[in-house]
Formats: sequence, C-alpha cells, structure tokens
Amino acid sequence: AQAEKEKTLAEFLLAMDDHQPLIPDAVTEYYLARTGFECDDVRIKRLLALVAQKFISDVVTDAFQYSRVHQLNNKERKYTQKDRRSLLTMDDLSQALQEYGVNVRKPEYYS
Repeated sequence: AQAEKEKTLAEFLLAMDDHQPLIPDAVTEYYLARTGFECDDVRIKRLLALVAQKFISDVVTDAFQYSRVHQLNNKERKYTQKDRRSLLTMDDLSQALQEYGVNVRKPEYYS
C-alpha cells in the first residue's frame, strides 16, 4: 500500500511539470520566499500554488453562497435590487473565511 502511494505521488509530481496553475510561478515564488520557504523543485512550488488555488476557490464559493442567502433574504423583505449582478461584501467574505479559521473582522471596540 505504501509503495502504491509513493508511485501515485511520483506520477502526480511528474504531471506537475506540464501543468501550469492559475497562480503564476513568479507570484508563488515571491510569497514562498517571503515566508522563508526554500525549494528548487518547480513541481513542489506548483503543487503549493494548486493548493492555494483550491483554497481561494473554496472561500469564494462559500462567500458566494452567503451572498445568495442575503439576496434571498432581501427579496423576502421586499427590498428590490435594480442590478442583477452579484456583490461580494466584506461580511460575506469574512463569514466564509471564518469557516477556515481566518478572522478578518475588525474588533467591535477599539482601545
């Protein structure tokens, strides 16, 4: 079982040579360098970019769902929306990020 996992991982890393994530290599390298991560293997960097891409996609999807709930609540209260475009608010984004343990809300009281 362990040998099969290692074989699958090796095949996946080989596939990363041909795959170009949405986040450019230069952006990935910049942020990895800022965190102190050092690696010369471009496949590992692309794998981390793919993970970041998945995280961003999940957060945006969740934020969109919160936005849809707010739009439906406004319709029930008879608030009309002239524009049909979706609007991502900081409240929707912060609720979505809260699910992943990221707090972006301002404190209620400033001291």
